[in-house]
Amino acid sequence: MIVHNHEVVIIGAGMAGLRAALEVSKVGDVAVLTKVYPTRSHSGAAQGGMAAALGNLDGDNWEFHMFDTVKGSDYLGDQDAIEFMCRNAPELMYEVEHMGTPFSRTPEGKIAQRRFGGHTLNFGEKPALRACYSADYTGHVVLHCLYDQCVKNSVRFYSEFQVTYLIVKDGICRGIAAWDIRNGGLHVFNTKAVLFATGGYGRVYRITSNALANTGDGLGLALRAGLPLEDMEFVQFHPTGLYRSGILMTEGARGEGAYLLNKDGERFMKRYAPTLMELAPRDLTSRSIQTEINEGRGVQSPEQQAKGEPGDAVYLDLRHLGREKLKAVLPQIFDIAENFMGIDPAKDPVPIQPTSHYSMGGIPVTIQGRVIRDAQSTEVPGLYAAGECACVSIHGANRLGCNSTLDATFHGRHVGRTIARDLPSLSYHDLPPEAMREAQAEMNWYFDRSSGTENVADIRGELQNTMQKNVAIFREEKALTAQLDIIQNLQRRFKNIHINDRNQRFNTEVMEAYELGNLLNFVETIVVGALEREECRGAHWRTDHPGRNDVEWLKHTLAYREDGKIRLDYKPVVITRFQPKERKY
Repeated sequence: MIVHNHEVVIIGAGMAGLRAALEVSKVGDVAVLTKVYPTRSHSGAAQGGMAAALGNLDGDNWEFHMFDTVKGSDYLGDQDAIEFMCRNAPELMYEVEHMGTPFSRTPEGKIAQRRFGGHTLNFGEKPALRACYSADYTGHVVLHCLYDQCVKNSVRFYSEFQVTYLIVKDGICRGIAAWDIRNGGLHVFNTKAVLFATGGYGRVYRITSNALANTGDGLGLALRAGLPLEDMEFVQFHPTGLYRSGILMTEGARGEGAYLLNKDGERFMKRYAPTLMELAPRDLTSRSIQTEINEGRGVQSPEQQAKGEPGDAVYLDLRHLGREKLKAVLPQIFDIAENFMGIDPAKDPVPIQPTSHYSMGGIPVTIQGRVIRDAQSTEVPGLYAAGECACVSIHGANRLGCNSTLDATFHGRHVGRTIARDLPSLSYHDLPPEAMREAQAEMNWYFDRSSGTENVADIRGELQNTMQKNVAIFREEKALTAQLDIIQNLQRRFKNIHINDRNQRFNTEVMEAYELGNLLNFVETIVVGALEREECRGAHWRTDHPGRNDVEWLKHTLAYREDGKIRLDYKPVVITRFQPKERKY
């Protein structure tokens, strides 16, 4: 077992991890661990833009941005944290620009901005031009820019390292253990501070826009260490995933003027959001699409037509935008439609359906990014989180488009500064021998599975298919209860998995099994939270409990794993400026 010493270890090399590393590198020794090469991190898949009230093309300001984020969250977002982010978003955007991010430009040379769902002027009066973008490659260019800056500033990278163990003893984070995917072997990192920037967990669903690597590893590690997860019942389904594959078709397409059509060629959003139409928030738009499908107005595939089956898609219509504009501002979307569906989007509409996209919940943290262990905000010394794996809570019950890239970059920078300030008061701690033994024993368990009888792919497939069926956009008690039984059965089956490959170098079979173990560890928190929250709020929609219930459920959930079961606790929502109201769009 190889032991490394770094003052700060960051897990994850997306926007949050890289921006934090860049900040910490100014004052201390920082290492970034990532299970993929940094520029393959899932942040690179973000297409549409980053939200900031620059006002380059209209009279936008940060207060409008704050109101939209609060309203979009269905009033579950903490307003002190939301104000802090929205007020400082313009400064961050110019900083990222000056680092070298090649944003699209207005004729005057300013950062170009487009419309995005739920972003408005004058507290909901009309759509705002707030999304700062680089065609439809925004995440890609920001990620590469941040990586360039980290290399320039001598950040140490451990690429293709899978974190497997979080070392917490006496309430203090002491380090982590990680498996060297490329060469094999367990490495232990003794550190003063650990930052989780491990991203989301879309791979718990069958249809998802998420990369294969998005298996919620940080959430699983935190839960195993006795820490809670916050608001896990809130899972965002992006309205426009490519039909059946779930590949993201950016909201920027609708921001540029694309329509949503049902099988009758009707722009059906007029029934659900007559003011904002296709630019309504994602939760509302996804429910609207699914309602059209459920009520028989979905678009049929050729196979469904032949069998007389109802359609399970709607159309994203880009034809009226014209080939020249599509190639200029949505080149990736154009290529995706051609390469994956054989469709020329300048000539024909593209079939889409909602796709699992983002987690509003995650590891609970303070505004400063310090991980907390209870409703009293008791901090865990030396442990931090930022980006999608963290819950500040900025997004509440529903995230607005372009607020995730902002959240990741903004809180990466801010938590990096928190760690830099904390570093003089933090210390190295002895690594407990029992933790080292447990970390090694866990990896040995995976390599010793040659006598098992259960197939990892079968278990993962059943988990994804049943979550897609029972815990998706619309939810109800019977299906949620059934899903809990399914998950518990899959957890039992997982104990008897079979592993063929015993080679330690690039053993993808073991890594996939480990990732499945993480999914099975925390997925119960989604289902238990959804069962307990008997209301409709944001992305959580209980058909058997219609309506939002602020009296009983205007509160955050904290989910703990204790004695093999999930226990829920609660903490209040921070409300400062905007009192909860009915959401109308």
